[in-house]
Amino acid sequence: MIYRERMNARLEGDFVVFLIGMRVNQWAKIHCWLPVLRSMGKMLKELEGNPQLGLLHHEAFPFLIVQYWRSMDHLVDYAKNKDAEHLPAWKAFNQKIAREASVGIWHETYLASAGTYENIYVNMPAFGLGKAGALMPVSGKGESASARMARMAEPGS
Repeated sequence: MIYRERMNARLEGDFVVFLIGMRVNQWAKIHCWLPVLRSMGKMLKELEGNPQLGLLHHEAFPFLIVQYWRSMDHLVDYAKNKDAEHLPAWKAFNQKIAREASVGIWHETYLASAGTYENIYVNMPAFGLGKAGALMPVSGKGESASARMARMAEPGS
C-alpha cells in the first residue's frame, strides 16, 4: 500500500539503528566475499524467526543492511550469543578473510530516543522505521523537520 499523504514513523521508547555492510575489494575472490554475504542472510533469517532477540525490522540493500533494534542490550546480547549465527561467522571472517583484505565489513550503531530523530515518507509504502514502529499522518501543512523533531520530544506524542 502506498501512502499518498505525508507520514512519519514513531517508535515508543529508545531504540537502536544499526547499519552493517560489506565492501568487496577484490571481485575475483568470490570464494572470500560470497561466504560473508551468505552469513548475513543466515543471521537475518535467525533474527526474523526469533523476535525475542530484539530485531524490530530491517531493510536490505546490496551490501548494506539497515536494522532497527529494541535496545542496545538486545543487539549486544545477540552479538555475544554463542548459540547464534553471529559469533561463528565473525570467527570465520577473522580466521580466513580479515588479513587478506579481499572483502571489508563495517558497522555503525546509533541510539535514538524521543526528540533525537525525525523522518518523513511521501508516496511510500511502510518502510524502514515505519515498519519497525507505527506510521502516522503528519499534521500541519508545511511542517518542517525541526518542528517534527520537537513534537517527537513531547511526552505522549
